[in-house]
Amino acid sequence: QVQLVESGGGSVQSGGSLRLSCQASGVSVVNRVMTWFRQSPGAAREGVASSFFGELMNYTDSVRGRFTISQDNTKNTLYLQMDILKPEDTAMYYCAASSRDDYFWDWRRDWSRESEYSNWGQGTQVTVSS
Repeated sequence: QVQLVESGGGSVQSGGSLRLSCQASGVSVVNRVMTWFRQSPGAAREGVASSFFGELMNYTDSVRGRFTISQDNTKNTLYLQMDILKPEDTAMYYCAASSRDDYFWDWRRDWSRESEYSNWGQGTQVTVSS
C-alpha cells in the first residue's frame, strides 16, 4: 500500500523559509514522477514543482528561483525547499506520486495534471504572513 506523509509546514513571515518533506512508502520515489501541489481556500489545486524520476525538475513560474525540489533516494523522501516566501504562497501543500512509472509521457506538458497522479499525501499547511 502506497503512503505519502508530508511534514515541515508551519507559519512564517514574508521572506522566510521552510522545508517540506514527503516520506514515501510502498512506492520508490526514484521510480515515479514526484510532484508538489498546493491548494489555497477557494482556489484550484496547482502544481508547484515536479521531479521526473529524480533526473529533471520543473517549476511553476510563480515559484521558480525561490523553491527547490529534491529527493533522497536512500531515504525514499521528497523535499521542497521554499525560500523568500510570500503571502501568496499560503496554502495546503501536497506531494503526489505519478500513476505511471515509464519515461514515455510528455512530462513537461502534463506534470501538473492531477489525473496523472494516483497517490496523494494528506497535506501540510504553509502560512506566510506579511
